[in-house]
Amino acid sequence: MPRRNLRCVLEYDGSQYHGWQRQRGVLTIQEVLETRLEIMLNRPMSVRASGRTDAGVHARGQVVNFYTETRMGPEEVQKGLNSLLPGDVVVLRVEEVSDSFHARFSAKSKTYEYRILNRPTPSALERRYAWHIRSPLYLDPVLESLELLTGTHDFAAFMASGSSARSTERDLMRASVSRPDPEHVVFRFEANGFLRHMVRNLVGTLVEVGLGKRSSQEIPTILTGKDRREAGITAPAHGLYLVSVQYDE
Repeated sequence: MPRRNLRCVLEYDGSQYHGWQRQRGVLTIQEVLETRLEIMLNRPMSVRASGRTDAGVHARGQVVNFYTETRMGPEEVQKGLNSLLPGDVVVLRVEEVSDSFHARFSAKSKTYEYRILNRPTPSALERRYAWHIRSPLYLDPVLESLELLTGTHDFAAFMASGSSARSTERDLMRASVSRPDPEHVVFRFEANGFLRHMVRNLVGTLVEVGLGKRSSQEIPTILTGKDRREAGITAPAHGLYLVSVQYDE
């Protein structure tokens, strides 16, 4: 059987995992997926992901690919994996793709969502899935800030320290905020790539704008200054979701 390249779209609750990437001594999504693939296909497996999600971050559309010589069809692979995976990791779909497809390097853009519970009292049900902010968030200045952030900029001020990114320039193609109901605020970002903790640092800064702790007019100065210390706090990981990854094909 010739080698095939299979692409999977995953949904997972990251609450119990130390992020995507396999690490010694802690449980990760990659380890769980590769272990179940090895059981199903009876050989060592290595999967590539569109990107690494941090500990506690969730995904609705993480994309991975792997090479296999199995005769199983995509639906059989999906069903087999879902029967072996824990309930907080689900394979939404599987498809065969060209041999050159790479989940990370073939990606054209990624979309992340960040959810905030904006009410005086916390939630027993959402404590792992949304950042609780007690004080009211005012979205008009946040919208002004998002307009200033959209486009191609050097986002060094929003990158976690210690990152080894070769370039800190990114194209933030779309950025929005909405209040789908009186108690929730949802941010959405699409870019050709994201720096480490970039979304969480953007959200932390934008929340400070929404709380009146800083002005939207500070955004250009923060961008040009390229100093992480000038931007806002890092939003907690549990409100962040990798929504989708976009490809040409």
